[in-house]
Amino acid sequence: MPPGVVGKKWRRPRRFDRNLIVIGAGSAGLVAAYLAASLRARVTLIEAARMGGDCLNTGCVPSKTLIHAARAGENHAQALARVRAAIAAIAPHDSVERYEALGVEVRHGAARLLDPWHVAIAGETLSARAIVIAAGAAPLIPPIPGLAEAPYVTSETLWDLEDLPKRLVILGGGPIGCELAEAFARLGAAVSLVELADRVLNREDEEVSALLSSALARRGVVVLTGHRALAVTRQGGDFTLGVVGKDGGRALPFDRLLVAVGRQPRVTGYGLEEIGVALGAAGTIATDPWLRTNFRHILACGDVAGPWQFTHMAGYQGGYAALNALFGGLWRLRPDTRAVPAVTFTTPEIARVGLNEREARARGIGCEVTRYAFADLDRAIIEDETEGFVKILTPPGKDRILGATIVGTAAGELISEITLAMRHGLGLKKLLATIHPYPTRSEALRAAAGLWRKNHAAPGLLALLARFHAGRRGAGYFVPKA
Repeated sequence: MPPGVVGKKWRRPRRFDRNLIVIGAGSAGLVAAYLAASLRARVTLIEAARMGGDCLNTGCVPSKTLIHAARAGENHAQALARVRAAIAAIAPHDSVERYEALGVEVRHGAARLLDPWHVAIAGETLSARAIVIAAGAAPLIPPIPGLAEAPYVTSETLWDLEDLPKRLVILGGGPIGCELAEAFARLGAAVSLVELADRVLNREDEEVSALLSSALARRGVVVLTGHRALAVTRQGGDFTLGVVGKDGGRALPFDRLLVAVGRQPRVTGYGLEEIGVALGAAGTIATDPWLRTNFRHILACGDVAGPWQFTHMAGYQGGYAALNALFGGLWRLRPDTRAVPAVTFTTPEIARVGLNEREARARGIGCEVTRYAFADLDRAIIEDETEGFVKILTPPGKDRILGATIVGTAAGELISEITLAMRHGLGLKKLLATIHPYPTRSEALRAAAGLWRKNHAAPGLLALLARFHAGRRGAGYFVPKA
């Protein structure tokens, strides 16, 4: 979408109080504000809720802490205490004090765009040459009859529960739903997972979804794929979610219902509509490849711009948004999104970067698949954690990496090497030539590269080598001169 020009309705000021205003102090906004301040720009960061945004307070930090505590065998009270301790320990990294020490002016309150250059907050009007919108996203609440009157929670309000629900129904089989289903099952809740699609994690390959469904079932989670939520009913103090699938309907009683069907960008309530910032088909703020909106000096990054909803992508975009906001008109930088990793922190862990087989088929991209099972890896055998595999996609006959899926222990750590290789154009031959320490899980990547090399050995060359070595033994085929 090419950025438009500022309409005649608005008159651009001759002077500005600031170089940059950043709306939202989550991952994207924090990086944008920090980078701008480090470049000696005058920047104001505005946050309506808590510093650190969703990731610190209700997203990545608490959820991964809960998963860790559940795997360690802690009970719900212990896990909740660990969650709060982790947030408290990490919060100083994102605090007002730290960012003010870095040179960022931090304002707390609800921001509102008055025009393309002016932002109102707490009765004051601030002006800036450029604005970065990093307002994030919020849980999507589906219009299910009876839901509003039910004891439901989201990924944001879940952390207020002091007691473990005995019966937990989770609506949504994406990464959030699957991670929390496993965690609460380990904590002792009776968990039912309801997913409208015919499989969980439907963006992954079919075998990945099947493997995770089996893993969840082994931990006691009732996985209901291909089921649609109909309504919540109440009888006395008891609540039930009615669902229907191809085999008919059923009723799922619950003490708590966790809604995890997705997140929607925060694009209302702070003036976007009034000044005419354009939205895209997905409801996110529409941006060009340089993160500019239809106003060239207003940029958007993170969940509010999409299409990714990952903390690491929000931070990555935030840096580019700040640079393009500060130096727009002189030069600009385009984020490289060819290799974006994603991790689902279940057991087994699931990590992916680039294409998977499902996407390659859908896009008509021919590829070869090299697969290495952790059952053959020494470190996995030593630790008795052999479930999973490494799967790498390459163009036919070439070692260039199109994408990879890793399923197994520490998959999220291993995917970074593949991401680095893709980002810098390193093929499987380079991975094979790289020394990996023994015994580690990283050897699985080198082993996969070795399998690719073995599968692409030239038959003619191998035959010639056989004759050469036979001659060296005096077999009469070929004897080189001394």
